[in-house]
Amino acid sequence: MQRLQQSPTDPDFVQNPYPFYDRARAAGDLFWWEDYGAPCATSYAAVMALLKDRRLGREVPADHAAPIPDRLRPFYDIEAHSMLELEPPRHTRLRALVMRAFTSRRVMGMRDEVEALAHRLIDDFPAGDFDLLPAYCQRIPVIVICRLLGVPERMADQLLEWSSAMVAMYQAGRTQEIEARAMAAATDFADFLRGYIDDRRSRPGEDLITQLIAAEEEGEKLTTDELISTCILLLNAGHEATVHAMGNAVKLLLERDHREIDEDVVEECLRLDPPLHIFDRWVYEDVTLFGHHFRRGDSVKCILGAANRCPAAFPDPARFDPKRGDVLSASFGGGIHFCVGAPLARMELLLGLRVLFERCPDLSLAAPPRYADVYHFHGLERLVVSCNTA
Repeated sequence: MQRLQQSPTDPDFVQNPYPFYDRARAAGDLFWWEDYGAPCATSYAAVMALLKDRRLGREVPADHAAPIPDRLRPFYDIEAHSMLELEPPRHTRLRALVMRAFTSRRVMGMRDEVEALAHRLIDDFPAGDFDLLPAYCQRIPVIVICRLLGVPERMADQLLEWSSAMVAMYQAGRTQEIEARAMAAATDFADFLRGYIDDRRSRPGEDLITQLIAAEEEGEKLTTDELISTCILLLNAGHEATVHAMGNAVKLLLERDHREIDEDVVEECLRLDPPLHIFDRWVYEDVTLFGHHFRRGDSVKCILGAANRCPAAFPDPARFDPKRGDVLSASFGGGIHFCVGAPLARMELLLGLRVLFERCPDLSLAAPPRYADVYHFHGLERLVVSCNTA
C-alpha cells in the first residue's frame, strides 16, 4: 500500500483536492494517508464495497473506544443516540422509526413550498454584488428544516448558528476554541429541543417532531434523547451538506455556462464536486479487503470525492456530463447508512437551482470563488455574484 502525505488544511488542497485523489488512486484501491495515520479507499469499487460491507460499521468497537473527556461530553452524548453513528440492532430500530415519519411522500409534498421560498428569497436579493451563500444557499435548507420540524421560522438563524458550531467538530483543523463553541451549541440546542418536544407531546401538530413522537416499531417509540439526536442529525447533516452542494453546484454551472437544470444536472453536480469527502468506517473482524489485512478496531476512510472521479466508473471523470447514465455517485454514501435525507436534498437542489437560473438569467460570478477550510466537508466560504432578477 502506497504511503502518501498531504495536509488536509493545506491551502492548495483545500481549493482543489482532486489532483491528490488522482495520485492516490493511481497507486491502487487503497493508500495510507500519513497525516491521518489510516488507510483510505479511493476507487469507486473499493469505496462502495467498504460502505456496504457488514464486517465494517460506524460504531467504534467497544473494546477499542477511547474515553470521552468530560469537556466534550455534551457533543458526544448527542452522538450516542444518532443513527448515523450506530449499527444494528439500534440503527435498524431508529432508522425504521424515522422513516415512518420522514417519508418521500412527505418530502415531495413540500415541493410547492420550496419553490415559493426560492422565489421569495430571490425577490429579496440586494442590488449590486452580493454573497449568494447567506442570501440563498443557506436559507433554503435551514428554513425547510424549520418547517419540517415545526420550529418557528424565526429560529432559522439560531439553528444555523448551532448547526455550524457543531459540525465544525468534524473539521481536520479542529481547535479547542471550535470544541468550546460546539459544546455550548450542543447544550443549548438540546435544551431547546427538549422543551419543544415536551410541548409537542402535550400539543401535537402536523410537523415532523409530532410524527416522530407518534412513530412506533413493534411497540417501541423514540426516547426523548433519541428524538433530540435525530432532530439535530437531520439539521446538521442535511443542512451543512445541502448548503455546500448548492454553492458548489452554482459555481460549477456558472463556470461552464450551463443554465438548464434537471435531475441529471443535479446528480452530475453532486458527483463532480460533492459536499462531503470522507466517511469513516470501523472494522469489526479481521479481514483482508483489496489486498490489505485489516484487524478488528482498525478504521478506514472512504473518500467519496475520489470515488466520484474514478475513471473505472466514470469515463473522463473531470468532465461535466449530465448524460453519463445510471451509475450512482458515492455522494450520499451507501449500504444501511445511505443518507436518509437524500430525497429532500435532491428536491431542494433541483428546485433551488432551477428557480435561481430561471429568475436570474444573467447571473454571473463577481469575484473568484474560494473554498473554505472545512475538510472533511468541501464547500465555499463565499460566492459573490451579480444578477438582475426577472
